[in-house]
Amino acid sequence: MKNRIRIERAILNITQAELAERVQVSRQTINAIEAGKYSPTLALGMKIAAQFEKTVNEIFELEEED
Repeated sequence: MKNRIRIERAILNITQAELAERVQVSRQTINAIEAGKYSPTLALGMKIAAQFEKTVNEIFELEEED
């Protein structure tokens, strides 16, 4: 699953740790999601998207192998 988290964080000028705190997960979780090593639950995906005032579909994109 592709995502735009790193790009959206840069736009807001926030760190992985700051985003993690806002959505109540560890910084390592945000790092793993950004790296494509972990797919978030729907609830977490919605929380992340809400931080950027975007829809889930604007942040996350399924790839063919998903």
